[in-house]
Amino acid sequence: MTVTQAAAERLIRIGEVARGAGVSVRAVRYYEQQGLLVAERSPSGQRLYRQDAVALVRFFQQMYAAGLTSRRIAELLPCWDSGHTDAEQRAMLHEERARIQAKVDDLQAALDRLDEVIALTDAHP
Repeated sequence: MTVTQAAAERLIRIGEVARGAGVSVRAVRYYEQQGLLVAERSPSGQRLYRQDAVALVRFFQQMYAAGLTSRRIAELLPCWDSGHTDAEQRAMLHEERARIQAKVDDLQAALDRLDEVIALTDAHP
């Protein structure tokens, strides 16, 4: 899809999205390939994104880090876009939250154990 010059001024280029989100241009292209981002095209063929693409890419990064797949992230996007969910979406959101919380709890337990080892070794160098 191409855009007019006036509309293009409200959009940002792929490099700006990547810099703003702290990812590579390649990552932004990957998100587009996965159907997570939609790019418009300038008359010269450059990818152009809405201003909120930076926040979306940061969201994708967080969700990937938490172990979600591209497919699962795609299922979350309607919730992100509209702020509304149906019962199935809410159940999925709660399921993912519980899974992530369990991961956080495991990491906290590991951190606590490391703190114990550090305290022990600090006391007996």
